[in-house]
Amino acid sequence: MKLDLGPDELLSTTRSVRLRLDLERPLEREVLEDCLRLAQQAPTGGNAQGWSFVVVTDPAKREQLAVWWREVADGYLAARPGGGRIRDGVRHLADNLQRVPAHVIPCISPRTDGKPAAAQAGTWGSIIPAAWSFMLAARSRGLGTVWTTFHLAHEREAAELLGIPYEEVMQVALIPVAYTKGTDFNPAPRRPLGSMVRWDGWDTA
Repeated sequence: MKLDLGPDELLSTTRSVRLRLDLERPLEREVLEDCLRLAQQAPTGGNAQGWSFVVVTDPAKREQLAVWWREVADGYLAARPGGGRIRDGVRHLADNLQRVPAHVIPCISPRTDGKPAAAQAGTWGSIIPAAWSFMLAARSRGLGTVWTTFHLAHEREAAELLGIPYEEVMQVALIPVAYTKGTDFNPAPRRPLGSMVRWDGWDTA
């Protein structure tokens, strides 16, 4: 079922969801496929659709991905003592990632290891819009997502687990996907626009 969200509300309320993922509700394959079809329509950069999505629903594979993710998350959290909602969300996800019904891993080929910034920009400029389109489509269907990269510390092992040809294909994220507990999300607090927008040069506001 699609939510009744206009474009501005969709764009301003698609949040990184960690604490409010519904870990008990099944996630239908056809809903994921609808989101992925919309992702296919995303604009591409220099790498015109040299990308793929690996959708992981197998419990044993999700469990192993969660082990690797948790290992990196534990180090991240140890280096940042204290509280806060994001930290609490990372801890919750580290403890429960294996229970999230789908892990969506955007991939792109060829790899960009060691390439100059211009070449990297064209590659990332293709896969990130597609992943963001997927996340927007998911939000419009009552699903929560969050862009995570912790598992990339074990990218080669993840490639072996999932049969991804590591030398040719680069994983760029792991996006947990589940229905959300409630569908009302608010715009996040952000800095004043004038503090982050510069007109005609870096030193002008």
